Amino acid sequence: MTNSSPLFIGLMSGTSMDGVDGVLADFSNGKITTIKAAFTSFPAALRSELMALQAKSDNEIEREALAANQLARCYAECVAALLPQAPTRVAAIAVHGQTIRHRPELGFTRQTNNPALLAELSGIDVIADFRSRDIAAGGQGAPLVPAFHQAQFGQPGQNRVVVNIGGIGNISVLRADGRVSGFDTGPGNVLMDAWIGRHQGKEYDADGAWAATGTVSPALLGTLLEEPYFAQPAPKSTGRDLFHAEWLDARLAQGPALSPQDVQATLTALTARTIADAIRQESTEVDAVYVCGGGAYNAELLRLLAAALGGTTRVESTAVLGVAPNRVEALAFAWLGYRFTQREAGNLPAVTGSTGPRILGALYPA
Repeated sequence: MTNSSPLFIGLMSGTSMDGVDGVLADFSNGKITTIKAAFTSFPAALRSELMALQAKSDNEIEREALAANQLARCYAECVAALLPQAPTRVAAIAVHGQTIRHRPELGFTRQTNNPALLAELSGIDVIADFRSRDIAAGGQGAPLVPAFHQAQFGQPGQNRVVVNIGGIGNISVLRADGRVSGFDTGPGNVLMDAWIGRHQGKEYDADGAWAATGTVSPALLGTLLEEPYFAQPAPKSTGRDLFHAEWLDARLAQGPALSPQDVQATLTALTARTIADAIRQESTEVDAVYVCGGGAYNAELLRLLAAALGGTTRVESTAVLGVAPNRVEALAFAWLGYRFTQREAGNLPAVTGSTGPRILGALYPA
């Protein structure tokens, strides 16, 4: 790469599949600064198709390719919103792609994307496919954000936990001595979103208001917690391949009928409980927990998380550390893009289980 600019764009479309979060970031002078942020929502048809591609279906190869083209155009729209000026000042766009399969146990992960088309549309170098190299090195390919969390939020002498609650939840334990660990905890918003979508036609439970009208079912919560993934040792990662509506329906069928709002309350409690259990498993001393992702805007979920942690641990949004919760992952991938251009590793073997540090990503020149 010949562009030595410290400016990078990070694009993230996560498991919730609501759209693209983008940031324009400056990595000069050893600092990480967000200059601008933007969000581009997915057209309903694209979101529906990406959801359908999560499972086996007819004509998958052609349908995925067409969805990838449309996805690249959404990415380009987000880039345009970030860059009203000439794009030559930006070194690269770092884009995660949309996960449609995550099977590290079989040696692959699939983030659909068309980075070549994005390079054509934007006129900017594109760095993509961040997860496959870690998997090739024996890792899970996820989560990749703990390395960034340490760079952005780590504080010597403090034990901090950063919790990302997107479709799937994950934690980064940033220890006072600089050591980092982390893994996917299980469902974040994915089951809550699916359930309210089924019963109220909404994409998500705003502020957890519907869950707050229900009562947690100890019996259902116990059944959900029997999922073997929760007891599996790290390194581990997961996604919609495991946690989906059919997974929930099978467990609902094992017990008495519950009101929809009681199920929603229980699913919210499941996310809080599994995150709290993971934090306790990794660290006995926690100074504070900082939450990012869409779940950071769910007051009921944060209330339940604080309660599940015993009510004595400070639980706050990453906004108090200077980064809005909905910008953290996009900023993380901008950082991974920057690391790629510096030929520096982007993964943490202690987190992913890979055989060693690896430079992550593949370059599509403009």
